[in-house]
Amino acid sequence: MLADTRTLLIADAHIGKAVSFRRLGVPVPSGTTSETLDKLTSAIADTGAARIVFLGDFLHSARSHAKRTLEVVHRWRERHANVPMTLVRGNHDDRAGDPPATLGFTVVDEPLPLGPFALCHHPRPRAGSYVLAGHWHPCVSVGGRAFERLRLPCFWLGHDVGVLPAFGSFTGMHRIEPQEGDRIFPIAGQVVRALPR
Repeated sequence: MLADTRTLLIADAHIGKAVSFRRLGVPVPSGTTSETLDKLTSAIADTGAARIVFLGDFLHSARSHAKRTLEVVHRWRERHANVPMTLVRGNHDDRAGDPPATLGFTVVDEPLPLGPFALCHHPRPRAGSYVLAGHWHPCVSVGGRAFERLRLPCFWLGHDVGVLPAFGSFTGMHRIEPQEGDRIFPIAGQVVRALPR
């Protein structure tokens, strides 16, 4: 959440990913779109967001335009009709196509300037701005005292680029290799804490 503008940033929702896999014959869980949208509703309520910017990959594929999937998304959007929503196109949006116009999204190519930030999907430096992006679905591996290891989604803040974790309920994660000076904030349930430098 960018507090100054009350803008909630959401990376990689991948709405309709499960239905895309099922249409290809892959047995995957159902209900992931509703789960993701419920999380979004909670995030709007918890933050008091006045605006949402999706940092790419709102829809997973062209198969995400399935009638039942879009019906669920439309009902969710109607509940939040007073919240302006912008999509910064990502690589999956290129294949999926823009969300239906009836959802009332503003759709733009990256970068979307907002104060000192360049809001993007792809995490690449841009002169004169700090980039906030998605795309990589970052996670870190953390260990406990009993030699157990957990993979946790994380915020990865580098010198020029910050990468947000994937928001969708069915997205997968990519283990990152932080560089010296990077700040890493793993997410465990409702808790976000900085890893020691």
